[in-house]
Formats: sequence, C-alpha cells, structure tokens
Amino acid sequence: MANNKNAKNEKVLNNIGKDDTAVKASSPQKPSAKPKELAVKNKTDIDTVSAKKAETAAAAPTKAASIKAAPSAPQAAATPIKATPSAPKAAATAPIKTLDAPQAAAPQAAAPVKAATEDKAKEKANVVQDKTVKEANGLKILFAASEAGPFIRSGGLGDVAASLPKALKKNGNDVRVVIPLYLDIDWNLKAKMKYIGSIYVPLSWRRQYCGVFETEYDGVIYYFIDNEYYFKRNGIYGHFDDAERFAYFSKAVIAAMSVMNFYPDILHVNDWQTALAPVFLDVFYRYGEYKNIKSVFTIHNIEFQGKYGLNIGEDIIGIDKNAQKLIEYDKCVNFMKGAIEASNAVTTVSETYANEILDPFYSYGLEGILKSRKYKISGIINGIDTDFYNPATDASILKNYTYATIADRTENKQNLLEMLHLPYDENRPLIGMVTRLTSQKGMDLVSKVAEDILGKDISVVILGKGDWKYETMLKDLESYYPNKLRAIIGFSSDIASKIYGGADFLLMPSKFEPCGLSQMIAMRYGAIPIVREAGGLKDTVCAYNHIVGSGNGFTFKSYDANDMLDAVNRALDVFYNKADLKKVIKNAMSSDFSWEESARKYEALYRKIK
Repeated sequence: MANNKNAKNEKVLNNIGKDDTAVKASSPQKPSAKPKELAVKNKTDIDTVSAKKAETAAAAPTKAASIKAAPSAPQAAATPIKATPSAPKAAATAPIKTLDAPQAAAPQAAAPVKAATEDKAKEKANVVQDKTVKEANGLKILFAASEAGPFIRSGGLGDVAASLPKALKKNGNDVRVVIPLYLDIDWNLKAKMKYIGSIYVPLSWRRQYCGVFETEYDGVIYYFIDNEYYFKRNGIYGHFDDAERFAYFSKAVIAAMSVMNFYPDILHVNDWQTALAPVFLDVFYRYGEYKNIKSVFTIHNIEFQGKYGLNIGEDIIGIDKNAQKLIEYDKCVNFMKGAIEASNAVTTVSETYANEILDPFYSYGLEGILKSRKYKISGIINGIDTDFYNPATDASILKNYTYATIADRTENKQNLLEMLHLPYDENRPLIGMVTRLTSQKGMDLVSKVAEDILGKDISVVILGKGDWKYETMLKDLESYYPNKLRAIIGFSSDIASKIYGGADFLLMPSKFEPCGLSQMIAMRYGAIPIVREAGGLKDTVCAYNHIVGSGNGFTFKSYDANDMLDAVNRALDVFYNKADLKKVIKNAMSSDFSWEESARKYEALYRKIK
C-alpha cells in the first residue's frame, strides 16, 4: 500500500507544469482514442467549419449595420458545409399529467397512502411553480470572458466565469457564457460542441469569419467564437497581436447574438480582453434588438488594462476620431478606460478593492477616470464553488474530512511532507504558499525575512512560478534548508489541493489583491490564512482575537516585511495553543464563501440598471 502511495506521489511530482491551466479534477481526462474517433458528427462540424479560415485583410470594409442581415456564406471549402437541422419540435405541447381521482371503492386502509401521495404531489407542484415564477421574472444575461472553466483557464477569471453564471442560473435567470474557441480546449469538451452558424465581423478594414459553437455544462449554455487566424494557437495570452485578437472577440460577441438568437438584458464583460464590447455596442449597434441592452464591466485586475498606441484606434478598432475619445487616455488607447466610460455599471471583485483603485498606489494610472465615474463603481466579492472545493470529496487529498473529522487532516499533512521528502512531526507547523512568484504577490517581503522564518522549527512548502529572481532565490534557500523548505517551481492543481488539505497555514502577503481565491479555498480546507489587509483579503479574513475567540486568520496592514513576520509569529503562537488553534480552524471552515450571496448582489445590480 505504501509503495502504491509513493508511486502515485512521484507521478504527481513528475507532472508539475503539465497542467498549468487545469484546476483539480474538473479537467477532463485525455481521450483514449484519437480526436477523429470521438463524436464523429460534432467533430466533423468543428473540423469542417474551422477549415474556413479567417479572412485577414482581403475584403473591403463593411458597415456594422450589415451584421444584422443574414450571415454571409463562408468561402467554399473542400467539403461543402451542410447544417444539420435539429429535430422539429412537437406541434402541440403534451398535456400535463394530473393525479387520477381516487376510486370510490378504495379500502379505508389506503387513506394514509393517498394523503401521502397528495402531499408529495402538492410539494412537487409548488417546486415547479416556484421555478416557473423565477424563470418568468428572470433576466437574460450574456457573460463574456476570455476564459472559463472547465474549458480553459489560467487564473481567477476562469473560475469566476465557471461559477458565477451557474449561481445566477439557479436563481431563475437565463445566463449564457461566450468565450473564444481556443486550440488548447480539450478534445473531450470540443467533441460535445455543436456548430450553430456563422457570420462575418467587420473590424476596421477587415472582414473576419466568425463561427459559433454551442454546448451545455452544469445547466449553463456556453458559446464559442471560432476564428482560426486569431485562436488556433497555443496559449491564451501573450501574442504579438493580442490587441487585434481581443478587439475582434469583443465585436464578435455583439455581432454573434444574431446567430445565438439571444439578445440579453445584460451584457456582462470582464477585464480588458472584452472591455471593447460595451464600446462597440454604443458606437455601432444601438438599434433594433440591441437597443435596450445594458452593460456591466468587471475589473478583476486593474494592472492589465489593454494599453496600446493611438494608431490602433482606426486601424484595428475601427472607430472614427469623434468616438475615439471613449478609448483614449493618457496619450494611449486604453481598452479598460473604454469600458469604464461605456458601461452602465462598473464592478470590482471586492468592496475594499473598489475603494483602493481610486488611490494612485493601486490604480495604475486610472485614478482620474475612476474618480470621475465613481458613481457607477461598486465592489462585489467573488465566491468559490464549494461543491468543487470540498475537503470531504476532493480526490487529490489522501484522507477526506470535515470539521467533525478534523483529526484525519493530519494524515494529509504527513502524506504531503513524505511526498516532498521532508520530515514529519505533528508538532512542527507547516506553512504553505500557492502563488505566482512576483512582487505583486509579496515575494519581495518573503525574500527579506525568509531566513528568519526558516530559522524556526518549521516546514515551508511553496508552489508557484514567476519571476526568475524569486525562483532562483527559493531554490538557493532550499539547498541551505533541505529539511525545512520545498520550492516547487511550476503549477500542479493536484499539489495545490494537497497543500490546502495538509498545511497548517497559508501565507498570502500580497501588495494588492483584487479578490484572491486561495485564502478562501484554504479556509474551506482548514488551512489558516496569514494575509496582508488588501483588497479581497481584507474582506474575507478577519484577524483572530484569542480573548473572545473570533476571527478566521492572521493579518497585517502595512506592506512591510517585519509586519509580515510579526503576523507569522502570532500564527505560530496559536499553533502551540491547541484550544485557540481549534477555535480558529472552526471559524475558518464555517466561513461561507459560496457564490449565493454574491450572485444575489449581482442580480440586484443588473435590475438596478435595467
């Protein structure tokens, strides 16, 4: 048994870096057959339609109004495309079944059974009625993002795009999600997609092909914008023409509504990659079915704004000089600034962050426009999928547990340390980090006091990748402290779960943190967060007070290495006081970080602007 466990752990370590965009078990297993053997009908749709490569610059520009017309036929391909019509719906709705009237001759002994049956029928009818009322009052919402789990994700945005629409759907809203059809999306997921149509999208002087695919996941409909020229590449971001790629995607989101046959009440866009959609909506599409669409823009990280030279305003984005003031800021074209101007409401992913970005220290130069548009800015904290992040069911940890069986958690700590060839001692605290190795995540603070921390009787496990200087620093420290530190350079969702499920504490000393998900996941798993009071960290982690037994973590305010060290020392003091440790673990694991409350706040915002 031990040999099997060790072999499994070695396999996990050998796979570091091979699942960078995956998150735990939600990533589908690779198909055992080649892609061509999977779901031949749908794969034929994808391959055949993808064969119609995007026209990059050959055609003359067309007016945006032409999008409303029927989609143009794509250029001829080797195999002609034939849309596969859906099966026709029945001409009449089937009658609703009702309970038969009780027979007069029924024996008296059957009365309790009849009453129970009627009660169940009434209960079922009430559930159906509640659902019908919800759906009748529900909103139509199109959620546009550059990534969404489980299809593809690189960070928090992908988690949000997977979880928030599902939570809104549960409240009776018709929520749909649209993302690009990337090459890197797994074939198991692509095989389930259905081609529903295509159009051509004008982008300045270009006329680009736009295929639309559809699938359903967790009850939510997902659309995928297909254009091989822009999206048949490895990786989501970091290409030389990202400005053009995401300007195209933003416009395709609007134009493809005619193919989706879905014109929402609310268009909800996220970060700079979709920030131009509200701009395009206002400049080109305020007519017909588009006339009453309202837009919401969410800032997940203000550091990345989509800033480019002024020349792309006409050449790529394709709006005239009179409208370019929407997207110009500080002598640049700024995609995010355009969304702040054009959207009906702007949100950030925590209340504290909504206030912080008005300060030049956090705004990355956008404080001017943000202060002038403060009236439409609000913060709504992200949640986590508590079904997905669940220590009672997580297959990545050795021993599943709840707070009632918290003693079982020590087996996970021991397994993690053994896997990393670190000595196990139940009385030695283990601090974990799951992070990008950058200054924004506080690695400069860690570098200043790392040896002070490692000088204690302690174990530290760090999982992440990022700046070369921090990667090198950690590996050097590991060589000096081989029995105390493991630095795993890369990312593994499996090891991340093992750290959440085995570490005593999770360190997050971020310079700024719009929301942060790791601290919420850690608390869900009983790992106590040590955080700087910034953004979403401040909104989710309350400092432990040993006098009254309140609080779910340890915090420090100023961005200072010694203040961080003080917070670590306070956490270690509680570790050795088992009564206090039990209280803070209970407080952390009982904290509610589900999406339900956040979804209600978003829905209230949608209704306010509608």
